[in-house]
Amino acid sequence: MNLVKVYKKLYLSFGPQYWWPAESPFEVMVGAILTQNTSWLNVRKAINNLKQHKLLTARKLYKIPEKKLALLIKPAGYYNIKAKRLKAFLDFLFKHYRGEIQHMLHANIPTLRRQLLSVKGIGPETADSILLYALEKPIFVVDAYTKRMLARHNLIKEDAPYEKIQKLFMRNLKKGVKLFNEYHALLVKLGKDFCHKSKPKCDICPLK
Repeated sequence: MNLVKVYKKLYLSFGPQYWWPAESPFEVMVGAILTQNTSWLNVRKAINNLKQHKLLTARKLYKIPEKKLALLIKPAGYYNIKAKRLKAFLDFLFKHYRGEIQHMLHANIPTLRRQLLSVKGIGPETADSILLYALEKPIFVVDAYTKRMLARHNLIKEDAPYEKIQKLFMRNLKKGVKLFNEYHALLVKLGKDFCHKSKPKCDICPLK
């Protein structure tokens, strides 16, 4: 089964996923950092805390103390670590782009990706999520669900590195933000509902 067929089967089974759920590019960026090692439900609670306190802007989060930020994002788990990561990202944003998301739109993918990966606490998946979902740059996001599906269908080896998996998608799909967005969201849906780490539902999987 090739990647195009996988996409068509998943889309036919699940339909559009409307991901990433956010009201602004900055909210996507915050969510991408907060969602590390936790569920989206917990991230939503943390983001709602920031919204209720009217703090979900780059400038306001940049100014508030790290300890206060940590308490506000507590539902997301590892809140002290994530507060540091958010602060590191905000320092980057203000240092390189004067705190303005729109200034990032003019930079190319290699430059942005290199810059994001230089921020402490931001790895490839988080960086690419920011690029694709917040900045609408055509780059494929690879996560644990993606790796699991590909390995189980013998499309990659289980120990395949992130960059190799990403290139597999980038080289075999028509380059586009909408397609990369929808494909990744469909893989997340597959992973959550069928392709579980243990006790996968292979007998009723849409890719069967």
